[in-house]
Amino acid sequence: MSVRRVTGIETEFGVTAPGDPAANPMLLSAQVVNAYAAPLGGKPGGTAVRARWDYEDEAPLRDARGFELERAAAHPSQLTDAPGRKGVGRTADFAETEDPTMANVILTNGARLYVDHAHPEYSTPEVTTPRDAVLWDRAGERVVLESVRRIGATPGLSPVNVYKNNTDGKGASYGTHENYLMDRATPFADIVRHLTPFFVSRQVFSGAGRVGIGQDSRRAGFQISQRADFFEVEVGLETTLKRPIINTRDEPHATAEKYRRLHVIIGDATMCEVATLLKVGTTSLVLAMVEAGALDGGPAGELSVAQPVAELHAVSHDPSLRHLVRLRDGRRMSAVQLQWAYLEAAAAFVAKEQGESPDPDTAEVLQRWESVLQRLERDPALCAREVDWVAKLRLLQGYRDRDGLEWDSARLQAIDLQWSDVRPEKGLYQRLAARGQVELLLDEAQIAAAVTQPPEDTRAYFRGQCLARYGSQVAAASWDSVIFDVAGRGALQRVPTLEPLRGTREHVGALLERCRTAEDLVAALTGT
Repeated sequence: MSVRRVTGIETEFGVTAPGDPAANPMLLSAQVVNAYAAPLGGKPGGTAVRARWDYEDEAPLRDARGFELERAAAHPSQLTDAPGRKGVGRTADFAETEDPTMANVILTNGARLYVDHAHPEYSTPEVTTPRDAVLWDRAGERVVLESVRRIGATPGLSPVNVYKNNTDGKGASYGTHENYLMDRATPFADIVRHLTPFFVSRQVFSGAGRVGIGQDSRRAGFQISQRADFFEVEVGLETTLKRPIINTRDEPHATAEKYRRLHVIIGDATMCEVATLLKVGTTSLVLAMVEAGALDGGPAGELSVAQPVAELHAVSHDPSLRHLVRLRDGRRMSAVQLQWAYLEAAAAFVAKEQGESPDPDTAEVLQRWESVLQRLERDPALCAREVDWVAKLRLLQGYRDRDGLEWDSARLQAIDLQWSDVRPEKGLYQRLAARGQVELLLDEAQIAAAVTQPPEDTRAYFRGQCLARYGSQVAAASWDSVIFDVAGRGALQRVPTLEPLRGTREHVGALLERCRTAEDLVAALTGT
């Protein structure tokens, strides 16, 4: 029982062109991605490789409930395995025929930067701890910041601004998704039953905060979550329409008989490092209990919410945290009380499995989870150093008190957006962090290293090192493969990486050091 598991975070960033509200967001997004891949002067920057993404094993229409959606019935946004014209992007066809706006680069840190639904998206490499999830998520902010700076320094190009947020305030939302590798044997019904109340209430410490109520922000007010109002059903396959609290996409990117990848689409893009650590760490602990059957029969196993979607919205709309969620058995509990039930179950389970001295990563998550819940219960304002929505609300309330602003003020909406600007000189979160007003877990040297270096304890190490060492001969890559184009071979050479905990530095570091070229590596791996 531990918080350690293979995880990753995907973030779609908001983009704008200052002074040009009619600018095409797909073209702006492609500009962001391409700027990172091709620095000024057109010389490779050593941080991204124009190898293609390998879509061969992707199956975005496979549903965890035991069926696969017909392609003809799917919304185009669901067809993430075919980003260009029909058939383009698959291993068998690497011709230069893709839609030019569908930019894609693979980074030497094992991450992916590409255009997804008119947004630049950064997908972290696979990591195994909540702290590493925070680290490589922050590295993604630095990646898009570098793109913004390169665009601004290029003659003839208009500036592009990038925001780590989840809505434009006018009815559109874009996602921050988490991915957790799970035991395939875990019944999906158990995942739905135990995670739904957890996700309804988790926003009390993982919400990013937002000015406006409703999908189009038409109602004045402030709410806890950027994304909550955009969820409409309890369970489903969609990610852009009829968004579900529990997403059923069954695309493990690993050995399918062994693993399930739980695709969590309900989170916010958090700037506060502690909030991100808690978002990932608490979810990992709950999943460990679900896998072990530890929630069945206990207090946290009887928390079924009567109307999950309505309660998700209601919790978000109440920054006082006084709203009482109605359970199916008639009880009413606040979102913080729901979280206490999960924390108490997790603490008991960890003590049973690890004794009085759990591993440091698990101990940190339990301690911070308890500390934040205690202070949220007393006064949410006490969490302003760790929780995005609390810090943002304090900032906004300062402007309201000083200038007499109502919640429907356009100025407050502008401040809300400026909170998530990735530029340190403009982003309001960045300025608070520089003044020591939020708690930081990482230093700049760690984040700078993570921009180019992969985690050493997952297959991301092999992927990233192959790109760094043999980039010109990597034809394509994906989460579960690296494909080489080497001289003397009649066909492309696919190296499967279906086991996420192989391909680590311990596993392949010495091999990579011995192989000066991709030809050497392929020969060593194939024995020919």
